[in-house]
Amino acid sequence: MEQFNYRKSAEILALSASMTDFTYKKHCHEEYALGVTLRGIQQYHLAGSLHSSHPGGVMLFNPEQYHDGNSYDRAGIDYVMLYIKPAKFAEILGKQELRFTSPIVYDRELAKSVYSLNQAVQNGADNALCSELLLQLAHLAAHTEIEAAMRTDNAFVQQAKEMMYYSLGQVLKLDHISQELGLSKYQFIREFKSHTGISPYQFFLNCKVEHARQSIEKNKDIYSAVAEYGFTDLTHLNRHFKSVFGLTAYEYMSQLA
Repeated sequence: MEQFNYRKSAEILALSASMTDFTYKKHCHEEYALGVTLRGIQQYHLAGSLHSSHPGGVMLFNPEQYHDGNSYDRAGIDYVMLYIKPAKFAEILGKQELRFTSPIVYDRELAKSVYSLNQAVQNGADNALCSELLLQLAHLAAHTEIEAAMRTDNAFVQQAKEMMYYSLGQVLKLDHISQELGLSKYQFIREFKSHTGISPYQFFLNCKVEHARQSIEKNKDIYSAVAEYGFTDLTHLNRHFKSVFGLTAYEYMSQLA
């Protein structure tokens, strides 16, 4: 049975999920994502490699790391995930950006910390408790496979991303972006994908879905998100929203109400 339960507290988004047949399309999040596989084997492609998280595996994703995801077999998987803004880790650990160096680690204390914070958010615990648990998690994570490093994106890729961020309510104008960067359209597509692992169109669409989610959280208005981020209609948003989050925009808003 496919089940995706989202809750939010102290600016931490928590997901508790069970799935068998569902497959996440290639996507990324603006936040750090830390999860624990509770049952089954979870598989996903990241940075050109296939990874398998067995029970007790702690999955670690940096912001804007593209990945997909599915269950290894028909037995299905149960897992929890936390989405934490980079500013939160920076506030706790210092201003230099942190980077996870291993996609999966098997650390009992870290797994317990991720699970405890997830359950606190899912159960509606006070913000104070969630903040304390986040502090504990951040310091545990800092002593696993994390290194301080600034993003290494090619300068033109960062410039292209910024141009796309400013036009999320419109259609993607590849000709305009490539011209601004002094590249042909096909050079731009090839170079962007070689640096990010995803096409400009997929990146742009993923950003639209991510920002629509943030709009829904803030305004509790699905149709406003549809209009603001240039989706044709609610069906258009729902189709892409479900491919990233496992449920429709309406179902997501209902869970956070």
